[in-house]
Amino acid sequence: MSEVPSYDLELKAAEDRRKLHASITELSSKLHQDLNVNNQLRRHFAVACTAAAIIALGVGYSVTGWFVRH
Repeated sequence: MSEVPSYDLELKAAEDRRKLHASITELSSKLHQDLNVNNQLRRHFAVACTAAAIIALGVGYSVTGWFVRH
């Protein structure tokens, strides 16, 4: 069995930790950007406006029904 010097193993472990930290930082940044409500509204503005209009019409129709029904 070949024996690898501990110094080389420590260097490899340090490099692996740096790569892992960079990957986690990148993932965290991407998640933060993807879950940001403002970014999502900008990307899907038409869908958000349509949903808001449908909800507003439904609420308006319901509230009007309270006053019109006898």
